[in-house]
Amino acid sequence: QVQLVESGGGLVQPGGSLRLSCETSGFDFYQFGIKWYRQAPGKERELVAGVSELRLYTNYAESVKGRFTISRDDNKRTAYLQMNRLKPEDTAVYFCNARFQELDGRVYEYWGQGTQVTVSS
Repeated sequence: QVQLVESGGGLVQPGGSLRLSCETSGFDFYQFGIKWYRQAPGKERELVAGVSELRLYTNYAESVKGRFTISRDDNKRTAYLQMNRLKPEDTAVYFCNARFQELDGRVYEYWGQGTQVTVSS
């Protein structure tokens, strides 16, 4: 059974930090690219950060560059999102996504249930 379980969200003051975790099971984690998305109320889900398999490359939304860091630990089957210098506009539900595409084009994609991050004084 595939599971992605996010944790680490909560209420933090502007300028503070949080570290989100995405613990996984039920699939070959090391083969999958991992992305963090977020969705604020009334807005579309947006890509925040991604890390490829083997940590070959990472990418970030412009709005979080220099503040957020994505990482992964294949031995623990877990991905992380370190969020520093948080702003009220970072308030959203954060989702973990795992995606793998076979050579024949088949795509395997899984989502977590999300964790709420609220940045407010």
